[in-house]
Amino acid sequence: MSNPVKEKKSILRSDGFQSLLASLICIVLGLLIGFIVLLFINPSGAAGAIGAVIKNFMNYSRASLQLKNLGNTLVKTAPLLMCSLSVLFCYKVGLFNIGAAGQYVVGACISIYAALGLGLPWWLCLILAIVVGAVYGAIVGVLKAYCNVNEVISGIMLNWIGLYTTNMILTSVKESTSPYTLHLRDYAPASVLPGVGLGGLFAGNEYVSIAIPLAILIAIAIKVILDKTRFGYELKATGFNKNAAKYAGMAERRNVIVTLAIGGALAACGGAFLYLTDYELWEVTTSAVPGMGFNGIAAAFLGGLNPVGTIFSSYFIQHITSGGAYVDKNLYSSQISDLISAIIIYLCGFVGFMKLTMKKMSASKAAKEVAAVNANAEPAAKSEDTPDQAAAKTEKGGNE
Repeated sequence: MSNPVKEKKSILRSDGFQSLLASLICIVLGLLIGFIVLLFINPSGAAGAIGAVIKNFMNYSRASLQLKNLGNTLVKTAPLLMCSLSVLFCYKVGLFNIGAAGQYVVGACISIYAALGLGLPWWLCLILAIVVGAVYGAIVGVLKAYCNVNEVISGIMLNWIGLYTTNMILTSVKESTSPYTLHLRDYAPASVLPGVGLGGLFAGNEYVSIAIPLAILIAIAIKVILDKTRFGYELKATGFNKNAAKYAGMAERRNVIVTLAIGGALAACGGAFLYLTDYELWEVTTSAVPGMGFNGIAAAFLGGLNPVGTIFSSYFIQHITSGGAYVDKNLYSSQISDLISAIIIYLCGFVGFMKLTMKKMSASKAAKEVAAVNANAEPAAKSEDTPDQAAAKTEKGGNE
C-alpha cells in the first residue's frame, strides 16, 4: 500500500491570496467596462474621465488641497466601513442584513436629534444611536427567530419605515427656509465629534474626527470576536447549520437576534459617524434610502468577507465614488460618475463567485497532481518485496 502524497501548501492556493486576486479582477473589470461605456458616449474624453475617477483628490495640483480632499474621502469611508462590517458580521452567521441601510438612517436620525433637539454631548449622541440601531436590528432578528420572516423582506420594509420616520422627526430641527437640518457647529458644537488634532494632518480639515480610527479599531475587534472567541464560534456555528447548533446546546434563536442587533448597532454607528462631523446635513424631503448601506454590501464582499479586508475595500469604493465628481460635465452628464461607480460596485458582488471558481480550479489541479504522483509511485511499490516475501522466494528456489 502506498502512502498518499500530501498536497504542498502554496501561496497561490491560500484563501487570502485568492480573495485579493478576486477583488483586483473585479476592480479591473469594473474600470474597463466603465471605460467602454464612456467610449460609446463620447470617445474623446473617455481616457480623461476614467483617469479622473481613479485619481480622485489627486486631480488637484496643490498638496494642501489634495490632503484636504483626502480627508473628505476618509470622513465618508468611516461610515461606509461600519455598514460593511454590519453586513459582514451578519453574513458570517448566515444572515443577509440588507436592512443595514435603514439602520444607518436610524443612527443618523437619533444622533442628529439628540444633538440639535436635546443638546446632548457627542458621546451620548453616539451611544443613543448605537442603542436604537441595535433595537432596530433586533426587530428583524425577532421576526426571523420566532416568526420565520425572511430577514431580507423585513429589512427592506424597515428601511422605508426608518427613512420616512426620520424625515418626520428631523423636521423639528431643520432650517426654516430649507429642507436641511441645522448645522451642528453653529447650534450644538458640543455634539460634534472631536478631531483630537487629526485635522491638522489633512491641511486643517475640520471634518476629520475620531470616527476614522474608531472605525478601524471596531473592524479589528470584529475580527477578534469572530475568530478568537467562543461567542464568535457559536454565532458562526449557528450560521453554518442552525439545527446542528441547536442540537449542540446553542441558543440558535438568541444568536440570530443578537447577531442582527449587533449588525444594527454597527450600521447605526456609521450614520452617527458621518452626521456628527457636520460634514453633511440631512434633507427631510429625502425620498430614497441613502446608498451608504447598500454600498456596504459591496464593500463587504470586495473585502473577501474579512473585517480587515473591508477597511481597504471601503476606502476604495468611497475613493471611486468621490472621484466620479471630477468627471468633465461638459462632455458627460452629471449622472455618468454615478454610473461608473455603480458598475464597479456591482461587480464587487462577484468577488465570492470568482473566489469559489479559483478554489475549484485549484482543487482540481491539486487532485490531478496527487493522482499523477501516486500513479508513478504505485508500480515501484508493487515491485518491492518485504523481507519475509524475499526469504520465501529464496527458500522455494533452493528446494527446486
